Amino acid sequence: MKKQVYPLLLFVVLTAIACNITPNNAVKSPVIQGDFLGETPPSDSAVLFAPNIVSTGVNERDLAITPDGNEIFFCREVGGYRYTTIFYTQRIGDIWTTPEVFKYCDNPNFKYIEPHISPDGKRLYFISTMPIDSASQPNEDIWYSDKVDGNWEKPKNLGSPVNTKSKEFFPSVTLNGTIYFTHLDTVAKDEFIYRSRLVNGMYQEPEKLGPNVNIGQARYNAFVDPTESYIIIPAFGMPDSHGGTDYYISFRNSADQWSQPLNMGDKINSENPREWSAAVTPNGKYLFFMSAIQGNNKISELNAQAFQNFHNAPQNGNTDIYWINTSFIDDLRKQAIY
Repeated sequence: MKKQVYPLLLFVVLTAIACNITPNNAVKSPVIQGDFLGETPPSDSAVLFAPNIVSTGVNERDLAITPDGNEIFFCREVGGYRYTTIFYTQRIGDIWTTPEVFKYCDNPNFKYIEPHISPDGKRLYFISTMPIDSASQPNEDIWYSDKVDGNWEKPKNLGSPVNTKSKEFFPSVTLNGTIYFTHLDTVAKDEFIYRSRLVNGMYQEPEKLGPNVNIGQARYNAFVDPTESYIIIPAFGMPDSHGGTDYYISFRNSADQWSQPLNMGDKINSENPREWSAAVTPNGKYLFFMSAIQGNNKISELNAQAFQNFHNAPQNGNTDIYWINTSFIDDLRKQAIY
C-alpha cells in the first residue's frame, strides 16, 4: 500500500505547486486605492510619486491627471529613447488599474509623448510621430483624443496653423482654449515657445512669446496655468542655473505682460541636468515634475542581484516623477518684476 500512496501524494503536491505558478498567479499586482494612487500628498518638500507604480527605474516623465482625479497618464522611455509611449491607469470604483500602454499608443514604429488633459477633462493632447495618412512622413505633431460617453476616441491630428512641417512639442491648454506649445524654428534651428488663441472654435496664427518666456540658450516644454496667470519654463543656459536645465517661472499680468523669469529654486531644481517636464494638477494644489535625482538608492555590496535590484528601482539615475505642494509658487509671485 505504501508504494501506491507515495506516488499519489507526490502527484497531488506537484499539481498544487503547478497551479500556484501559472502566469496568472505568479505575480499579483497590489490593490491600489485612494486619490493619487493612494499616495500621501506632499507638503513643501518634493517627494517621489508612486514609487514602483509610476516611478519604477525606467525613464518616466510627463504626468497628466483628469480633473476628477480618476485617470492618470504618464510617459515611459526605453532603449535610449528608441521606444517612447504613454501609459494609462484608471480608478474604477476605488481601485486603480495596473498602468498599461494607452490603447492608441501601442505602435512601436512611432513615438508617443507629453500627454496633457484640457481643463474641462474632455480632451487629451499628446505628441506623436504618427503620419496623418499614408502619404505623410512621420513628424512630431500635436494630436488629440476627445472623451465621448466616457470613452477616449481615436486620436486626430490638430492640424494647421499649430502643426507645421517642422516639429511641435508639449501642448498646454488654458481655460479659454489657448494652446501653448514648443515649435522648432527651422530657420533659427532652435526651439521657442508659442501660443495660439482659440477664436470661434478655430486656432489662430501662432505667436512667438517674448524674451521673458523664450529664455536661456534653449527652452522647451512650457506648462501654462489654466488661468494663464503663470508659465513654467524648463530652460538651459541661464546664469543662475543649478546645473543643466532648470525650471523657471514667469507670471502674467492683466496687460498680457510676462514677468522676468525666476528660478524656481532648490525645492525642485538640482545639479541634475535632466529637469524638463512639469505640470500642475487641475485643482492647482500640486506640481508634478521630472528629475533624475538619485536620492538614497545605493548598492551596499557589488553582486549580480544588487545590480539587478538597483536597475529595477527608482532613483537609479534615470528620470522619475516627483511632486510637491504649489504653495511656494505664491511666494515666487511676490518677487515678480515686469
